[in-house]
Amino acid sequence: MKKDLHPHYFENAKVTCACGNAFTVGSTKEHISVEICYNCHPFYTGKENLIDTAGKVEKFRARRMKAAEVVKKEKKPRVKKPSSARKESG
Repeated sequence: MKKDLHPHYFENAKVTCACGNAFTVGSTKEHISVEICYNCHPFYTGKENLIDTAGKVEKFRARRMKAAEVVKKEKKPRVKKPSSARKESG
């Protein structure tokens, strides 16, 4: 096996979550920071909490409200011009 080919493996890498929870796992990085973990994820907690970054939900709702307010324009039927209006080549 070649030397210095594989990255260094940390058996007790510390993971810290945005909610304040911390635990250890095996990883090639010594410190890992995550936004969601098993302690705060809605699937594991049974509580639904809305995770919104930079108002994405509000922007989406505003676009939907604006689209609902816009009245669709009726299309006018196309009228064919009579053949006498065309220029005859000659």
